[in-house]
Amino acid sequence: MTVSDGGPHVNGGVEATESSTLLLDDGEIYVCQDGPRDAPALLLIHGSASSTRSWDPLVPLLTGSHRVIRIDLLGHGRSAKPADRSYAIPDQARRAGAVLDRLGVEHAVVVGHSSGGVVATALAEQRPDLVTALALINTGPSLDAFIATESAVIGLSQWPPTDEQLQRFASTGFSRAGYQIPEELLDDVRGMTGHSLTTSMRATRSYLEQRALPDRLTVLGNPLLVIFGEDDRRWRSSSASDYRAVRGARVELLPGLGHSPLLEDPPRTATSLLAFTVIHAGWTE
Repeated sequence: MTVSDGGPHVNGGVEATESSTLLLDDGEIYVCQDGPRDAPALLLIHGSASSTRSWDPLVPLLTGSHRVIRIDLLGHGRSAKPADRSYAIPDQARRAGAVLDRLGVEHAVVVGHSSGGVVATALAEQRPDLVTALALINTGPSLDAFIATESAVIGLSQWPPTDEQLQRFASTGFSRAGYQIPEELLDDVRGMTGHSLTTSMRATRSYLEQRALPDRLTVLGNPLLVIFGEDDRRWRSSSASDYRAVRGARVELLPGLGHSPLLEDPPRTATSLLAFTVIHAGWTE
């Protein structure tokens, strides 16, 4: 079943943005689609404490050649935030696969930012028939790469967080000089519940504790692109080299950018991404 939020919205792409809410068995998932519906599919998965809106600056640069699909993971954005459903990475991946099934997508290149890359990896593990290639943007390969700071996690003795806590938490997500954090991204955190935020973050940690991503990806054999802002303040950018253990992996470091190159410099991020997807999505000029 699909619940529309009011129909398509103009977003500057090839076609208007179409947004809806899909009612899955264990929660409502918010979905956006942009670009030609008959173009190769590109699924974008956001990171923790974020939403489909984190991709807004990048989407118009991708719709010339792709059907761009974005989802709010359960517990995030405009999706449901139940207290009695699983936020485990495999369950988030299963929901992402169910969304593509509902949309009639048989093959997709899957792009994940930060912990969204962890979900993307789990989706490739579950659905090798569906995922043709993977692109991970500032996704730490293992917990050894995590940069522990006081601002990395919001203190949850009270919820919602204060504006000061929120700014401190968000600040490590960006490194480009002069970058102003969009207020709507802070609203995404405010809109979460304390349970959905902490449980989602613990789920990512648990998944990485079980097995590092390069080990998982080596077994899968999917074409792999890894993009890393060189000045990431959450994950050591030098850890991107760990992905070179995956045969044929392309690893690109972007100087002057931090944890969120998709927001800090959308054109540079799109250039790297499109050079990869043009090969693995089967699109030609």
